[in-house]
Amino acid sequence: MAPAGSGTPDRLDPVQLFLDADIVVQVVMIGLLLASIWSWMIIVSFSMRMASVRRRSDAYEEGFWDAPNFDAYQKERRRGDVPLGKVAGEGLAEYKRNAALKRFDAEGARQRIAAAMDSKVGEEAERLSDRLNFLATVGSVSPFVGLFGTVWGIMNSFFQIGQQQNSSLAVVAPGISEALFATAIGLFAAIPAVIAYNRFSHRVNAFEARMQRFAEQFHSALCRQLENR
Repeated sequence: MAPAGSGTPDRLDPVQLFLDADIVVQVVMIGLLLASIWSWMIIVSFSMRMASVRRRSDAYEEGFWDAPNFDAYQKERRRGDVPLGKVAGEGLAEYKRNAALKRFDAEGARQRIAAAMDSKVGEEAERLSDRLNFLATVGSVSPFVGLFGTVWGIMNSFFQIGQQQNSSLAVVAPGISEALFATAIGLFAAIPAVIAYNRFSHRVNAFEARMQRFAEQFHSALCRQLENR
């Protein structure tokens, strides 16, 4: 520990490291911090969004299979932004279009209904995962951006050594510390982004599988109605 009253700090001061860094390193740090803040905003908003989607989907599906009339139930829940409801709505719409044909083809109708619902499942999965690409980008790029700041800072430190004709640790250490701080911030931005991306991707895939199962069950129910025409 430094003696009392000395000008040497006894611990790392992140703010001072930032202020003492080269302008290029400072720009790198600011960019990484902004990326980290935006990543955390996506993490929080996506967590809340998925929780809401799951709750509304549970409520929708619970009443859907008990409804005496799928079409009537769908109209009652029309205003709800429920992915399962959109899949069911697409299936019902395709069913009605095929039922209205003068020359009805049962096998063709089955295929078209299945294709319509599969397309909607994919569309809803893409909509849910829309902002996850940013997390993947931050997770993969941030360490390299931080490394760029570190390399630049170390290059600047060696330049100072040449200018001062002094290679003592007292000359080199401050610049290297400031440079390595950029790598630390890069890791600080990347690690939560990578963890969140992997976790959220798993949730989206699981929910997509749930929508697919729902679509297959509803497709079977519509096919039974087609057979009873």
